[in-house]
Amino acid sequence: MLICGFEKFSMVDFGDKISCTVFTGGCNLRCPFCHNGALVIGDVASQREDEEEVIQYLAKRKGLVDAVCVTGGESTLQPDLARFLSRVRQMGYITKVDSNGLRPDVIANLLDAGLVDYMAMDVKNSTAKYAMTCGLKSVDLSAIGESMRVIMAKAKDYEFRTTVIKEFHTYEDMLAIADWIAGAKNFYFQHYVDSEGCISHGYHAYDKAEVTELAKAFEGKVGHIGFRGFDY
Repeated sequence: MLICGFEKFSMVDFGDKISCTVFTGGCNLRCPFCHNGALVIGDVASQREDEEEVIQYLAKRKGLVDAVCVTGGESTLQPDLARFLSRVRQMGYITKVDSNGLRPDVIANLLDAGLVDYMAMDVKNSTAKYAMTCGLKSVDLSAIGESMRVIMAKAKDYEFRTTVIKEFHTYEDMLAIADWIAGAKNFYFQHYVDSEGCISHGYHAYDKAEVTELAKAFEGKVGHIGFRGFDY
């Protein structure tokens, strides 16, 4: 698997579990606010890390680390993702996979095989503004919708989440997203940070009070509304 980074200790990527986070290279979107720009538009081959070294580290950390999170870039682009997850699970780790939802067939296969304990999918925006938010001329919205249906039907546990930015998201967009994922178990608002690793810069984040107003769009439509990075 094309591993381009490895965070050995995290307490924010998988709820209250202590996890290791594996970053895969390459992505099929070009979201301008992406904070892992080097994994999207950079020379991913030069960033490659030895998978066996990651596995050896995990072997040494058994009992101290609970979970392994696979993110990106876009994790589902990796043709051997299932094999990697299988190896990790055989070591006794629980697993989390982050995805943008453009490959519902891969997501379905992973869930059917019981390789993912927690599935997290980004919902970039309302359908009308999806492509623009992703930095593309067009996006396969049918694939996005199918991934939502697959995750809600098959995942052991899961979340949908949106990184909210003033230049991209309005309350009307939140209403549209809420209707799109109606009946979902968990939805999270994520705080935008204009970091050095972003593909583009100059966007503006919502503050705590503002995102509380946005959250009203989801009331009664999802089971749980959560917030990350807003000092809640």
